[in-house]
Amino acid sequence: MNSAPLTQLTRRHWLKSTATIAAAAGASHLAPRLHAAESATAPVLDIGSRLEPFLDRHLIDRLTGATLSLQTPAKAPRPKSPLIGAYATVIKDGDRFRAVYRGYNSTYKGKQYDGNPGEMTCYAESTDGHEWTQPKLGLVEINGSRDNNVILRSAPFSTNFSPFLDSRPGVPADQRFKATAGLADSAVKEAQRTQPGEAAGIQGGLYTFVSPDCIHWRPLSPAPVITMTDFAFDSQNVSFWSPGESLYVCYFRSWKYGLRSISRATSPDFLTWSPPVALAPNLPGEHLYTSQTHPYFRAPHLYVALPTRFHPGRGDSTDILLMTARGGAPFERTFREAFIRPGLDPARWGNRSNYAALNVVPTAPGEMSIYQVGSGDRYVLRTDGFAAIHTGADTGELLTRPLRFTGKELVLNYATSAGGSVRVELQTESGQPRPGFTLSDCRQLVGDAIEQTVRWAGGSDVSALAGQPVRLRFVMQDADLFALQFRPSP
Repeated sequence: MNSAPLTQLTRRHWLKSTATIAAAAGASHLAPRLHAAESATAPVLDIGSRLEPFLDRHLIDRLTGATLSLQTPAKAPRPKSPLIGAYATVIKDGDRFRAVYRGYNSTYKGKQYDGNPGEMTCYAESTDGHEWTQPKLGLVEINGSRDNNVILRSAPFSTNFSPFLDSRPGVPADQRFKATAGLADSAVKEAQRTQPGEAAGIQGGLYTFVSPDCIHWRPLSPAPVITMTDFAFDSQNVSFWSPGESLYVCYFRSWKYGLRSISRATSPDFLTWSPPVALAPNLPGEHLYTSQTHPYFRAPHLYVALPTRFHPGRGDSTDILLMTARGGAPFERTFREAFIRPGLDPARWGNRSNYAALNVVPTAPGEMSIYQVGSGDRYVLRTDGFAAIHTGADTGELLTRPLRFTGKELVLNYATSAGGSVRVELQTESGQPRPGFTLSDCRQLVGDAIEQTVRWAGGSDVSALAGQPVRLRFVMQDADLFALQFRPSP
């Protein structure tokens, strides 16, 4: 179900206002006006030249006849060689896609537990993000042969080995890739008791690893760098370098109020970590498995999370959610409904049947992909298309909070029907139309574009307003607005 409008009008008033807009061809005097007290207390958001997808309500002051609507990923055609595994990570590294996931040695018939000898960390790669190959790496002997794609078989780390490409400036070449792995102390001790010699000398907690190529790994920390009480870490625990926070960040499994939940820690060097902070983004009674939190590749100040939601009272069924966070702020639960549903396949309605791989990655011009690695399915969205400001056949409006930007042009990611449109007015902080940038000055946008420059009667140059507080008023009909960005002209 789509999110409700932030502001609603009665149908009578709405029909009256839209009729007036049509008659006046969008005259600027119809723009929402703000009381002086309201404008004085509204904080100015400094967005610089960052891309801002409409993934949360951060930029939104009010919506009138419009909604912030979650989009639905579409299942891509089934590949001949899909990516299938557990606790998977997909990394776009130049023109290559790399995947690391947990595989399993089917010849192991012993006791099943986290860290058992059947678990292996495997590697795959792709040139198009669709068809995957498993190179024979010759690194680890499995069943008497090294003719395999295994990069690690070491309890308990093969349970949930989770890498990332380190984007920190100046990172050494032999540490381009980093990873975390490990289990709680109780799980490590069970592995040591059940299989003598396994996990020898290992303590409970998360350890760190580094690699030059995502294939050849070595330990970075001789002891766990993040520790917590029992029942922590028994999931995929994810880390990354945050350019916005200038810190390494780790989101990991914890328990809160008897629910599977998420905690967070940070580090300046990937070795010394802050005490864990419980985030507890759960709704009442809601279990969250893997968090899959990562910076959105086009807007790394914005973290996207694709947790698996577990329903123990419904046959242990699962689905995939969409959450967001900005820097160290708590998770936003803007959308409470499922992002990816189990679907028609009955096999997807069982426990542990719906897990997204870590990272949303670009796979084609205008396209980004999410991997459902239990089934091998790939889901696609338009670029920035997690959610959108949506209007139907009736005209609707978005008014932003006061913004401060840098740049010369306003660029939109938008789509309309053949009969729809988008227009933009730039306003003062108090809601007065800026001369030359009024609604009537705006050249109507009709079409579908990932990057479309907005033009007014005097052109597209908005640099005269850079550094000043401005509000953006969007008037839309049968349209979706996915993202905006102020940036220098090409």
